Amino acid sequence: MIDSTRGIAAMLAAVLVFIFNDALIKLAAETVPTGQAIGVRGVFATLWCGLALLASGAWRQISSAIHPRVLLRGGLEASMAMFYLTALFQIPFAIANAVNLSGPLMLTTLAVLILKEDVRWRRWTATIAGFAGVLLVIQPHPGDLNGWTWLVLLATLIGAFRDIVARYLPPSVPTLVVSFTTATTVAVAGCVWALIEGWQPMEWRGIGYIVASSLLLAMGYQLLVLALRSGGEISVMASFRYSSILWALGIGYVVWGEVPNTLALAGIAVIVGAGLYILHRERVRR
Repeated sequence: MIDSTRGIAAMLAAVLVFIFNDALIKLAAETVPTGQAIGVRGVFATLWCGLALLASGAWRQISSAIHPRVLLRGGLEASMAMFYLTALFQIPFAIANAVNLSGPLMLTTLAVLILKEDVRWRRWTATIAGFAGVLLVIQPHPGDLNGWTWLVLLATLIGAFRDIVARYLPPSVPTLVVSFTTATTVAVAGCVWALIEGWQPMEWRGIGYIVASSLLLAMGYQLLVLALRSGGEISVMASFRYSSILWALGIGYVVWGEVPNTLALAGIAVIVGAGLYILHRERVRR
């Protein structure tokens, strides 16, 4: 029986750093153009990953960065970042996260179709219940759904394929090399976009947000790849991405003073319950 515990732990950590990264880059985008924010953040993330490569000695295998599957994953990450962040800068933080959290359902479906994972009705039920909990927390209105939300949905689908590709990465390629390639690809795409848009001077506050965001992004790249390469079932790990909504609520309360209502609290209970049930079923299966 496959043990997904290590992958779940890495996924939870990745979700934590990614949600704070999203909040910081959204704050930076208040004064910095979209492409420029993505490009500068990518440059700094590449720097952090490069320093980690040097410190760990993994730089000796840097030639594996041009492996076709590694480059494919980097290209998918760059495309996803462009679409998602463009939409994130145009719609409320909570709405973007709600649409993005359709990802576990997409990833579970792809895990069944492509990886041939055995997902039974209990796990499907818990995954769908988790998404229902997210909707209870967000409580989207019809007016919130527009072209930008569809762009988030497209980015989410690309992200699901990106995660499936991670399972096919050669074992000989160090995870740090994968993270470095991903950061570099996003940096190049963002900088090219910034040059097309036109470069603008940046305030120190915006630069600070971007630098902090880039450090979290580099950590998130590493944790996500570690989770996906852990050998655990992707359909199990995917459900724990719903935990990001809990962190989003905390950020909303601290930064914007948003207090969850009764329905949101019920949604939180459903999300936590779904996650605990999936953990319980994993123990039973083992």
